Amino acid sequence: MVTKSQDRRKVRLSRALGVALTPKAARYMEKRPYGPGQHGRTKRKADSDYAVRLREKQRLREQYGIREKQLRIAFNEANRAEGLTGENLVELLEMRLDALVLRSGFARTTAQARQFVVHRHILVDGKIVDRPSFRVKPGQTIEVKAKSEGLEPFQVAAAGGHAEVLPAVPSYLEVSLGKLQSKLVARPKRAEVPVTCEVQLVVEYYAAR
Repeated sequence: MVTKSQDRRKVRLSRALGVALTPKAARYMEKRPYGPGQHGRTKRKADSDYAVRLREKQRLREQYGIREKQLRIAFNEANRAEGLTGENLVELLEMRLDALVLRSGFARTTAQARQFVVHRHILVDGKIVDRPSFRVKPGQTIEVKAKSEGLEPFQVAAAGGHAEVLPAVPSYLEVSLGKLQSKLVARPKRAEVPVTCEVQLVVEYYAAR
């Protein structure tokens, strides 16, 4: 369960980064479209190049809810692969099991998606996977365990209860929401991934370190 203090932190962090990390933060930011704190309404001086790159890196990291070490590992892998490093990075992160549980509409937030995985409610190709960082391959099927389908959070999901707060299902996923099943049909492409991030700035951040 997410505590009230964690909820408040997500709202404050969302306002600081300029991207809604939870449905509650999205509602709050509609009412208060400015940064947190007493100077949130005032125009701030221009940030340094480093600060801009750092903020962009933090935006990406927080949208996936991962630790800095995990993001760095993913960046190094993306940098070794063919193609544009920034696009590779987002595509690798998007193939995380917790990210795809969220995109499939089985969970309302990244934190809830991770909780479902850790608590062993999620199957990949019929086998329980309890690692949120597990990388799903194209062709693999994700589903909620039969014994868990009757739980209230999954009943809400199956009825489309998260449709208003989640982006549309991307084309790299085939989802049967009523059955709580989805399939990764292709490797995600950056242009289709519903995250807010200038990935080139993230690349520049790591390249300078």
